[in-house]
Amino acid sequence: MMSDREKRQTRSLSTDLKTRSEEDGEKVIEGYFAVFNSETELWRGAFEEIAPGAFDNTMSNDIRALINHDTGLVLGRNKSGTLDLKIDSRGLWGSIKINENDTDAMNLYERVKRGDVDQCSFGFNIEKEETDWRDDGTVKWILKEIDLHEVSVVTFPAYESTGVQARKKEVEQHEKRMMEQRKNQLKERLKNAIKATNDSEEN
Repeated sequence: MMSDREKRQTRSLSTDLKTRSEEDGEKVIEGYFAVFNSETELWRGAFEEIAPGAFDNTMSNDIRALINHDTGLVLGRNKSGTLDLKIDSRGLWGSIKINENDTDAMNLYERVKRGDVDQCSFGFNIEKEETDWRDDGTVKWILKEIDLHEVSVVTFPAYESTGVQARKKEVEQHEKRMMEQRKNQLKERLKNAIKATNDSEEN
């Protein structure tokens, strides 16, 4: 059975997508689809961020640019040269060449141009991550290696519920483990205290 971590997940970013018209008239949507070292709050006390290098082993994947993660609405694809993805010190930058014969793509281009839509998201699997359980009770996950499938221009970016549910389950399991540990420590202390009392009474 697949673990929650192996399931495909999405993460969203309130970014600043822009449109551009090339000299030859070709229309482009471009911007950052993911940003490094930027802490996102999943819910109160739970954070996540992407480490630089997280996308290094995934750029040769067959990656699509979609509208709202809809696999039926393909804007571009890296294998066909209509999606260009680059990694720089800030994050994962992408440029999508718009097909002017595609009504959905042109409608989206105009919405981004007007500023009605300017946000994005990406779909992926987690290959490697670090978890930092902090002393103040908060937790932070650092995504170290990502298997990227798609980038999306989205109308309403939101952390996909499956990703958040998987994280919440992790926290519950951690809290359960900590509770068991505390119980065992308490039992051990009681046992030692009883033993010490019995020993002193015998003496």
